[in-house]
Amino acid sequence: MKKGIHPKYEEAIIKCACGNEVSVRSTKQNVVVDVCSACHPFYTGKQKLRVVDGNIEKFKKKYNK
Repeated sequence: MKKGIHPKYEEAIIKCACGNEVSVRSTKQNVVVDVCSACHPFYTGKQKLRVVDGNIEKFKKKYNK
């Protein structure tokens, strides 16, 4: 590897808007994110699934001859 052309790979802190902090290694020292795995609805189980009633019935009615 050539010397002097690679960025430093050091300890970094990722801060979330919810207040969660994660320590990782990165070329950037501090990273700020809006959503992390601690507050994301998909990972916390608070995700609201949107169920639309009648789509299958509409399809069958339209294409069932």
